[in-house]
Amino acid sequence: MVSRLLSELKETLSLSTTVDVGCGLGHFCGLLKSVGLTVLGVDGRRQNVEEAQRRFPDIPFRECDAQDPTLCDFGQFDLVFCFGLLYHLENPLLTIRHLHAMTAKLLLIESVIFPGEEPIMALVDEGPTEDQGLNHFAFYPTEACLIKMLYRSGFSNVYGLLSQPIHPEYHVGENVRRTRTILAASVRPVQSALLKPVPEPSTAILPWDPASGALPPHALQKLRRLVNRSVREKVASMKKIVKGR
Repeated sequence: MVSRLLSELKETLSLSTTVDVGCGLGHFCGLLKSVGLTVLGVDGRRQNVEEAQRRFPDIPFRECDAQDPTLCDFGQFDLVFCFGLLYHLENPLLTIRHLHAMTAKLLLIESVIFPGEEPIMALVDEGPTEDQGLNHFAFYPTEACLIKMLYRSGFSNVYGLLSQPIHPEYHVGENVRRTRTILAASVRPVQSALLKPVPEPSTAILPWDPASGALPPHALQKLRRLVNRSVREKVASMKKIVKGR
C-alpha cells in the first residue's frame, strides 16, 4: 500500500525530500529511498539509530524523541512519514504539531487505534520491551481522535484509504475489530485515486454536564441484566445486536 501511494503521489505532488519519524531499524527508509526520495531517518532510541545506520549506510539517521520540540530543527520536508510510532507516545497531539511544522506538502501516518467512535484517547500500559514506547505507557487514540488531532494541529485536509492494506489488522473480521489505520494529511488538497477525504469528527457529549452522555434508566437496567448473564447468553445477545434483531 505504501508503495502504491508513493508511486502515485511522488509525481503528483513533486515529492523530493522525506523524513521518517520513528524509523526504527530503517525498513521504510530503505523503501522511501528506493523510489528516489532523499531520506532522513529519526528515532528516539540510540540502538535503533546505530543499527539502522549499519543496515543503510547511505541514509543519514539521527536520534531524537518525536515529542521533543528540537525535532522541528531538522527542517521541512515534502513528505513526513510516521508509521507505528504515535500510539507509543505520552504526548501524541504535541508530536502531531511537530509533524505539521515539518510538513511542506504531505504527512503519511499509521497507528494502532483504540476502539470507539468518540474522539478520545486511553492511557495504556505497555510491556518493557525495546519495540514499545520509551517510558512503556502511552495514549492510544481512537481513529476519530487521530483524525481530529490532525485537523486541530493545522492540517486543512485529512484523508483515509479507499482500500485498506491486505492485512487482518486493517479489517473487521469474525469476532475481531480493526486495530490499525493509515491516514494522510496535507496543507493543500490532494487529488488521489487511493485516498478519500474524511471530515473532522465531533462529539455531542459535554464532559462538564452530568446529564450529557448518561445512559437512560432502562438502558442501565438492560446493561445490568447483560452483565449478570452467562458467557453463552452474552454471546447470543451480542450476535442478535450485530444482526440488527
